[in-house]
Amino acid sequence: MGDDNVWSDEWDDADDWSGGGGRSKRLPRGTSLGASVYELGPGNFVVYHFHHGSEESMVVLRGRPTLRTDDGTRTLAEGEVVHFPAGPDGAHGVSNETDEPVRFVMVSTLVSPEVVEYPDLGQITAQARTGSQTGERLWLIHDVKD
Repeated sequence: MGDDNVWSDEWDDADDWSGGGGRSKRLPRGTSLGASVYELGPGNFVVYHFHHGSEESMVVLRGRPTLRTDDGTRTLAEGEVVHFPAGPDGAHGVSNETDEPVRFVMVSTLVSPEVVEYPDLGQITAQARTGSQTGERLWLIHDVKD
């Protein structure tokens, strides 16, 4: 199985994207739609956040992740699909409160530039796939609490 297969155990070499310990791999993508496979080991999590530009949908492949939204928390079942609209109504975090790994696919519109808020961290990020005046891709973190 190649690394574009949701069941393979080939993972991208990247920084921790989740904020709480996880691994991922990008699946084949276009210019406006993308998907990635994520795996969280026991006790790991994806930080609670929401996007201002992008919509996301989550498909649970393996395990029983705990989903946190504005409505509270609930355990998801294998095969369950959840949609997160852009804006505060789409706020979500995912954790693994079980003893087994959980694996899921996140499908997302690829809006650039994008602004993402992390309410628990008191942070807002601005990011873009284009260069900035620094010569690097735009990636700014603003601490709201400062």
